[in-house]
Amino acid sequence: MAEKRNRAVVVGGARTPFVRAFTDFTRLDSIALAGAAVRGLIERTGIAPGEIQSIVWGGVVLPSHAPNIAREIALDLNLDFGCEGYTVTRACASGLQAVTSAAAAIERGEYDIMIAGGSDSTSNAEIKLPQKVVHAVAPVALGKPKPMDYLEVVRQLAPFTDILPRQPKIAERTTGEVMGESAEKMARVNGISRADQDVFAARSHQRAAAAIASGRFDDEVVPVTTPSGTRIERDGLVRANTSVEKLALLKPVFEQNGTVTAGNASPLTDGASAVLLMSEEKARALGFTPKAAFRSWSFVSVDPADQVLIGPAISMPRALDKAGMTLADIDLVDIHEAFAAQTLSVLRMLESAEWAKARLDRDEPVGIVDIDSLNVHGGSISLGHPFGATGARMVTTMANELARTGKQTALLGICAAGGIGASAVLERV
Repeated sequence: MAEKRNRAVVVGGARTPFVRAFTDFTRLDSIALAGAAVRGLIERTGIAPGEIQSIVWGGVVLPSHAPNIAREIALDLNLDFGCEGYTVTRACASGLQAVTSAAAAIERGEYDIMIAGGSDSTSNAEIKLPQKVVHAVAPVALGKPKPMDYLEVVRQLAPFTDILPRQPKIAERTTGEVMGESAEKMARVNGISRADQDVFAARSHQRAAAAIASGRFDDEVVPVTTPSGTRIERDGLVRANTSVEKLALLKPVFEQNGTVTAGNASPLTDGASAVLLMSEEKARALGFTPKAAFRSWSFVSVDPADQVLIGPAISMPRALDKAGMTLADIDLVDIHEAFAAQTLSVLRMLESAEWAKARLDRDEPVGIVDIDSLNVHGGSISLGHPFGATGARMVTTMANELARTGKQTALLGICAAGGIGASAVLERV
């Protein structure tokens, strides 16, 4: 494969600690978390703030008062006013979308230095008023009402049913299926047992705990001081003492006799992650050592009414094809762990000759992922999953691992709402 003329390289990455929603970061919205991650990235890498030309940011639960988080970051951190920014949303693949969008812009020659990443604060998800209330109240709130207008509002709201705010649900708009229900379906369809899911979840926690203990995340996680003055330095969801036996005691959440529990699913999480990308020429001119580059990426969609989270089983082999590689050429595999049932289903499909023939138009299966090369430092089940931040976290962790170990390639896979699958191949520089 010919080397790209303006190859975009990953120079560094930084993220906030990931913490359970409605705990330490409750008073920090997604803009504040994004600012903390980018500020930490600038400090850790030593990039001159005035050199940053553009920011691309990913988010899912966007703040309605300022949805273009990328531009707010630049303004809040007093970057050069010419540092433009835009925000992308592609469900849980938003962070990877932001990073690949930045890489594409650099390789087109639009910019030399960009920051990309994502953030989400489930703690600050906005409660939506029923449209019945909005339609009745908005004309009065935004206009110059007369006394009779208030009576008209009362008339429209009567008989005062269905006017209370509704609890947000992580569900498909087209099918109404909640994500946990989707994971239960995948477990049934693909024959994923409760025991298999709990073994996978326990391994995720154990590997994440080992990474923290070894200092693997020290150059990745930046401390955050909350408005109350508390300094948060480490991920808050990893449980080093988690075991299969403990996980087996948890009750199913989505079906009475189901297999998906709070222990083998990713938790609601607050956090942010940022990546510094440059053209390779600019990076070397400024004295930076590139860590990794994108060899390819692929975004696909499947029918949400089928298996909404199976997308990586298509996007991963497509990314390999675009890179001119096979699974055997890959040293590290990192798959977003929305649910253990989902990740294990993806792995099973990659091994399936039937899936390869029916969905990939090939005669041979993609291959078997070596468990020792999969999610080597844990994943979303243990670390947490701030929706927009996960993709950038995965890029950062894999780029660091390639640079640290001398391994050559990493394959990323992310499932997302709407039936989206997102993948990328990273190569060591």
